[in-house]
Amino acid sequence: MGKRFSTLVAAWLAVALAAGGCGDTDGSGGDPPGGEIDKVAYITAFGAVGRDAFAWVAKEKGYFAEVGIEVDIKEGAGNQQNLTALKSGQVQFGALDFTGAVIQAGKGEFTDWRAIAAVHQQTLISVMTTKDTNITTPKDLQGRTIATGSGSVTELLFPAYARLAGLDPATVKIEGVQPTALNGLMASRRVDALGTFLLSRGALQTAARKDVVVLPYSDYLPDLFGNAIITTPSLISKDPDLVQRFTKAALKGLAYSIEHPDEAATILNKAKPTYTVAAGKGEIEAMTPHVRPAGGAPIGFLDESRVAQTIAVLERANLIPSGLAPAAVVDPTFVKKS
Repeated sequence: MGKRFSTLVAAWLAVALAAGGCGDTDGSGGDPPGGEIDKVAYITAFGAVGRDAFAWVAKEKGYFAEVGIEVDIKEGAGNQQNLTALKSGQVQFGALDFTGAVIQAGKGEFTDWRAIAAVHQQTLISVMTTKDTNITTPKDLQGRTIATGSGSVTELLFPAYARLAGLDPATVKIEGVQPTALNGLMASRRVDALGTFLLSRGALQTAARKDVVVLPYSDYLPDLFGNAIITTPSLISKDPDLVQRFTKAALKGLAYSIEHPDEAATILNKAKPTYTVAAGKGEIEAMTPHVRPAGGAPIGFLDESRVAQTIAVLERANLIPSGLAPAAVVDPTFVKKS
């Protein structure tokens, strides 16, 4: 009897410990209390392309389900639409260009958001051209015409980039156009260069059938982040555990995507059949060097000192008035340095 009782107690303890140990032990976000499922909506930075594949990867691989979250992924269309969707409650999480969003916050246009994780540790905006233009440095842009998305962060930051590169921005003609028209304009040589994202290099090369030259803004503006994951201050206050769990799962998807670009691109193609696996893989591989922070910090880390530098750069460029604090645009509590 004693032996049988001991065996039953041991079995009961094993079950209890297994049940209690299935969440995180480090407080970094595990299953929600009671096994409840939280339903949220997330909006990508722009459409369904390689840079945003990690959201579908996190969903397909079960990373969101592991932490008790069901995610409806919506295709974004840039900062304005994404911030509007967040403000109106259509989505609870999103991705966008961090620097562009800081400009909007600094101008008081959209303030009800906080970045909770970095997707890209450096801005990916660039000047891009084809080799036959003989543009190889920023100074070669003097007297040329650049097409860029109308009102985009690329256009807004160009004067600061140009001055730091030793180029008078007044000597360059900027044409604001629809982003979808950029590659066609360059391919037909109706402009001399584009203000666009580094990740569009492959698409431009395919459209122009020429070698592409890239002049990254990060060469002269190294402190600027690229895309970031955002949510609202009210959700952070109301349900920080949900925010933590979402962040953990999304970043797990991001890490898996850069480690397995073929599979990530295939998952994206399954969600968006019109976007090819080759295009997705190319974009994921192009962004991979910009995802991991320096110094061994975890993926997603937002260095507050660099956020402060971003704000300072934008103030010096007269893009925002002085006085914006990092805490007004970033909540660093969800991805700690160590």
